[in-house]
Amino acid sequence: MTRKIKVDQIDDVFRDAIIKLVKKTTLKWTILSKKATPSITNNLRGSWQTVIKPYEGTIFNIVEYAEPVIFGTSLPPSWKGRYRTTKNTIKGFPLLQAKQLTAQYIPTELAKIIRRG
Repeated sequence: MTRKIKVDQIDDVFRDAIIKLVKKTTLKWTILSKKATPSITNNLRGSWQTVIKPYEGTIFNIVEYAEPVIFGTSLPPSWKGRYRTTKNTIKGFPLLQAKQLTAQYIPTELAKIIRRG
């Protein structure tokens, strides 16, 4: 069923839709990142942080060794210049997830949010 919106309500409807979409997408991205994070002790996986503001969502990891494990940069000397993880993780997986969310998840969720109200 199509939702009817009066012209003078369009800005409020879309403002609310974008705020909901940012929250849903940020939480979804956090879940995907936690699932993709290699972790023997769950320290790295459990250290993802999520910050949600009305029009901005941020995820980040607070563990000092997150950068080499997640992005394959600043590798520790013990890795001898080779990227390796216990889970065969793809370097930069959060960026790949963001592209997937942008192309697939966001358009679908936005349509659902607008339809439901």
